Formats: sequence, structure tokens, C-alpha cells
Amino acid sequence: MKLVRNDRKTRVEKRYTPEMGRLHTKVTYICKKILGLPCRTLHKYRETYYGEVKDCRECVIHR
Repeated sequence: MKLVRNDRKTRVEKRYTPEMGRLHTKVTYICKKILGLPCRTLHKYRETYYGEVKDCRECVIHR
């Protein structure tokens, strides 16, 4: 077993963008794990409707 590793998980979330409004999109999280315990999230990105990959800082989470 490795001491430090990076994990990817994809989940569907509700997001809001001013251009398209509310949408359901797949968000991929890259998390750092130490001894199998999650330490922190390194990066989040999502795939757009047109197939582009964007950073999640560009849109706000819908509440």
C-alpha cells in the first residue's frame, strides 16, 4: 500500500452559470489521500455541454 496517492472521483452536481442557467453536470475531483484517508482536494473540473473541460471556479454551486 502506498503512503500518498491521488484519487479521481466523478459525481453529478447541480451547477449554475449565468449564460446557461441551471444545469446538471459531471464534476471530477482529484483528491490527495495519505494512508487511505482523504487529505485535501487538489483540483475540480467539469465537462461542458459542448465537450470542453473547464475549471469549477468559473461557475457557482446552485442552492
